[in-house]
Amino acid sequence: MSEMRISVVIPVYNEEANIQALMGRLLPVMESLAKPFEIILVDDGSRDRSLDLLKEFTSHPSVRVVELTRNYGQHAAIMAGFSVVRGDIVLTMDADLQNPPEEIPNMIRVMEEGEYDVVGTIRKSRKDSFLRILPSKMINVVARKITGVSMRDWGCMLRAYRRPVVERMLACHEQATFIPALATVFAKRVTEIEVEHEERFGGKSNYPLRKLINLQFDLVASFSDFPIKLIMYGGILMSLLGVCFGAFLAIARLVYGVRWAAEGIFTLFAILFVFVGLQFFALGVIGEYIGRIFREVRKRPEFVIERIYGRDGDRP
Repeated sequence: MSEMRISVVIPVYNEEANIQALMGRLLPVMESLAKPFEIILVDDGSRDRSLDLLKEFTSHPSVRVVELTRNYGQHAAIMAGFSVVRGDIVLTMDADLQNPPEEIPNMIRVMEEGEYDVVGTIRKSRKDSFLRILPSKMINVVARKITGVSMRDWGCMLRAYRRPVVERMLACHEQATFIPALATVFAKRVTEIEVEHEERFGGKSNYPLRKLINLQFDLVASFSDFPIKLIMYGGILMSLLGVCFGAFLAIARLVYGVRWAAEGIFTLFAILFVFVGLQFFALGVIGEYIGRIFREVRKRPEFVIERIYGRDGDRP
């Protein structure tokens, strides 16, 4: 029986300040495992010197660099890395060193001892700002509700997957997805362990609040029809309230006269504006779903690999 191979997939976007430090810590950790390994560095359309710095490490026999044609986003870049991995256990992590590479041996040990399909991580003493932590907590609540899996930290990309889970995720061909949640669809045994969390080593975050909000909607829209159901039930409730309110106005007019009804006209306008706003919001949510259906129907690729650099030689 051949020895188990370990693959590490790292999406990279404008991380020139972190690459040297990242590889300086990651390579010794992987070599200390005394197992066959490979490191897949996915350049997600970087606009700085990241790709040039990554290519310098392809002289190492276990390092490959995947160059994408443009910036597709973190999860699409990870999927691109998944498409070329050869390992039996596949780990993902960020390039900013907030995920310490030194945690990898413990993750592999837990996966092997417990025969888990997915090993997630819980960040201890997070070093992020409140504006990063709050959306992350919201994602955790929504992900637990949608997947039915009681994991505490869905936002940490330091995770380990069995090869069959990775292959099943690749077979989905979804245009927008949330990899940690998608993996639980195909995993039988899932667990989490606590890991350290560090300050970003260099540069600035490539995940502003706007992207976190988009990620939240990707999670909801890709795994649930809850927003549409919420709108449906909300519409029924508002209709019933409207009927009751109309009956109240009719009775009040009969009891207090026309003058009372006229004096309440601004209240009616305010209520009308609220209802119109809710309608536009509902149309926006429905339109978002229709837009996603449109993108799926077009069948455009989730990512396009321009070139692969590494031990097999540079190839398109």
